[in-house]
Amino acid sequence: MSIVEIWVDGACSGNPGPGGIGIVLRCNGIERRISRFYSETTNNRMELEAAIVALNTLTRSCKIKIYSDSEYLVKGMTLWIDGWASKNWIVRYGELRNSDLWRELYRLNRIHDITWIHVRGHSDNEFNNICDSLAREAIRNRNGIDIRIS
Repeated sequence: MSIVEIWVDGACSGNPGPGGIGIVLRCNGIERRISRFYSETTNNRMELEAAIVALNTLTRSCKIKIYSDSEYLVKGMTLWIDGWASKNWIVRYGELRNSDLWRELYRLNRIHDITWIHVRGHSDNEFNNICDSLAREAIRNRNGIDIRIS
């Protein structure tokens, strides 16, 4: 089983507003950087979307470490998701916000062996900073990239 390290970040200019995601994937000495632009979204949606896009790039089941500065994403995937799923994505106030994305993450989490790791944002974590830059650049330029670095 391949071991993949993934860093993800989402950003939004206004909340809601235009958003972007930044991703760094590393496996077997190959690094891939991805960013995407979204015209109208929220910061929380971008954090979840970054993880979904990253996981959907993988072509087979992998052992993965996902690093994110989003407590919403990491706690959601490590503490809350099983409870949400068991209650059919209904919480006290109605349907769970972003349930479409949480459902997809739940599905993807069952395909792969994933460890979700929280990192401090805007600190000395090189790859988290790269993801943040990729997401913000996608918003500024209203586009994205997908490049391989070996």
